[in-house]
Amino acid sequence: MAENVWIGAGATILPGVSIGRDAVVAAGAVVTDDVPPASLVTGTKATVRRRW
Repeated sequence: MAENVWIGAGATILPGVSIGRDAVVAAGAVVTDDVPPASLVTGTKATVRRRW
């Protein structure tokens, strides 16, 4: 996990998944794939909703 990452309550992150710098994982998200830097992921099959 990189610096400045925010993970919401109840989020599930599977083993081996990388989370990029300045990323946000929404509450309740299930993260099965790597999260790119500076992005927001949401949903039961976490998908990128926004990048900055």
